[in-house]
Amino acid sequence: MTRIETVLDQIAPLHRALREHRIYGQLDSIADIRVFMEHHIFAVWDFMSLLKALQNGLTCTTLPWKPSPNARTARFINEIVLGEETDVDRNGVPASHFELYLESMQEVGADTRPIHDLLRKVETLTDVEHALRTTDLPAGVAPFLEHTFDLIREGQLHKIAAAFTFGRENLIPDMFIEIINQSGEDKRNFARLLYYLERHIEVDGDEHGPLAEAMILELCGDDERKWNDVGQVAAEALQHRLGLWDGIVSSLPAATATGR
Repeated sequence: MTRIETVLDQIAPLHRALREHRIYGQLDSIADIRVFMEHHIFAVWDFMSLLKALQNGLTCTTLPWKPSPNARTARFINEIVLGEETDVDRNGVPASHFELYLESMQEVGADTRPIHDLLRKVETLTDVEHALRTTDLPAGVAPFLEHTFDLIREGQLHKIAAAFTFGRENLIPDMFIEIINQSGEDKRNFARLLYYLERHIEVDGDEHGPLAEAMILELCGDDERKWNDVGQVAAEALQHRLGLWDGIVSSLPAATATGR
């Protein structure tokens, strides 16, 4: 069994719990999508923050320029940054996936004030902890973000890469598209959201997973301590994702109507 396979085997129960989470059986309306997006926008921001931490650590982003220790890993990170930070919208205008997601939220009537409130408060990494305490965030969001930014502040690239590689999920685009198809709504009302979902599927493709695993291999080598860290951080990231999903479920219209 390879090192990567060992980590995947270790976190398999958490991956299964994420795939089988009750959230997927309770999202069945546009109102549910709205609530989901009000929480999930923070995970989109979280992903971008992990990505930029890796870019800062694995490529040269300072002057004078010096070659990166591993050009293959640097190219992988730069490719993802290109696709996530400077994609194009439906009209061919450059925009980040975060901005595309915000536009999609506005299209479905989701509340964007909390994420804007948080971003107004953060200029540096040292601002994040205070901002999380003083912003009215949706359920489950603060612990999710705290875990990510603790890793980023710690600055150990193999741990950041572990959260980036193993702590994400890819079930959302297909699920959202199915809900819209079954809603009876005119799809033209959700053109921005559908575009975002289709771009998410297209840009992710089949390349990023294997390249992310190659990045982990490069960062850990034969260091047993680092591999133990990767397994632990991967498990923690998935546990926090499950906590975020629990927070969304507790905020869905059906749950709030019954007081659950």
